[in-house]
Amino acid sequence: MRILFLILVALTALVACDNKLTSPAPKISFVNTDITGIDYARKFSLIDHNGQPRSLEDFRSKLVLVFFGYTQCPDVCPTTLSEMANIMQLLEKDADKVQVLFITLDPERDTPSLLSRYVPAFHPRFLGLVGDKAATDEVAKEFKLFVQKIPAKSGSGYTIDHTAGSYLFDTQGHIRLFIRHGQGAEPIVKDIRALLNSTSNSQ
Repeated sequence: MRILFLILVALTALVACDNKLTSPAPKISFVNTDITGIDYARKFSLIDHNGQPRSLEDFRSKLVLVFFGYTQCPDVCPTTLSEMANIMQLLEKDADKVQVLFITLDPERDTPSLLSRYVPAFHPRFLGLVGDKAATDEVAKEFKLFVQKIPAKSGSGYTIDHTAGSYLFDTQGHIRLFIRHGQGAEPIVKDIRALLNSTSNSQ
């Protein structure tokens, strides 16, 4: 009888352990839009402002914040990059766990040399990425971006209307959040910390 009791206890423990291993991770409550599991925004293949080929896989083990814009953008782009620099400051030591990428939608004018001066001016660890027109069109399609070139009224030059939000990837390279433009740094920091805590607890 005692042997039968011990067997039942052991089986109960095994079932409990199995449930713990297979139960889904608790859902994280984010401030920004949770887009976990979407079937786009999965990859890119571009060149960074140091001339090195880059893909999303290069940044595994870090959270990755991706923003699309161009260096001659008059408002949204510098505002967003300044906000991201503020995010890094607020994160303090956790800033080392985050990589910010600025992907240009204007390869005609935004050379790696120009990006190397523009992007790190906001924060030394930020990277600017660029591709040729075909690669730029491909990444815009992959991320389902709105991109429209607007000729200047003077007849020379142009501006680019584009999606103003940013994207946050987890440490495994999976898309997690669409981040709205213009909300300030604090809500984004809250979401980043929530994702970092979730990653830490799952290890």
